[in-house]
Amino acid sequence: MIIPAAIGAIIFAACNNSGQPSKESEISKMNADSMNTAKSDTTRMTEVTPTYNNVDPNLGASLKTVVGHYLDIKNALVHNSGNEAASGGRAMYDAIAKIDKSLFAAEQKKIYDGIEDDLKEHAEHIGKSGGDIAHQREHFSMMSEDMYDLVEAFGGGRALYHDHCPMANDNKGAMWLSEVREVKNPYFGGKMNECVKVQEVIK
Repeated sequence: MIIPAAIGAIIFAACNNSGQPSKESEISKMNADSMNTAKSDTTRMTEVTPTYNNVDPNLGASLKTVVGHYLDIKNALVHNSGNEAASGGRAMYDAIAKIDKSLFAAEQKKIYDGIEDDLKEHAEHIGKSGGDIAHQREHFSMMSEDMYDLVEAFGGGRALYHDHCPMANDNKGAMWLSEVREVKNPYFGGKMNECVKVQEVIK
């Protein structure tokens, strides 16, 4: 009969439409999800307490200086300034060289010794590469992993946010530490912030 056939056709079409949304609606949903990613992730971030809360005050001040220069590099990359990043790299290298390692307790020194050489290498590369910001970002991604280990162990003298961008480093992903909760992506010159997850805050 004609009427049942017509009803069946309508139901079939409705099922297809409900199961396969239009391209426009898919794109709109993806954009909305991306725009909300950073906000939703900040509400779920974990609070991390550094391993050692008994660091010598003078040592703590020196480590805070190193962290400050790291943040200078990060902010320079946000603003696409290779020269400023290079200046931060040189200052960071010098600050690391001035750390009095005799102030570390024995077990603390073991952790620091496993980080120091890599930090100095990355700071040196960044400091010498003011005209090659892509090279600076490559070393910054590796430096950030070491900085995370340093801050997780000894603190950074302030709250630091652990951010991660899955699209950085040729879509392999890369992290960084930030002094502000607002996302500003150093790997894309302050852009592509919607893909970033704020994973932790280290206090």
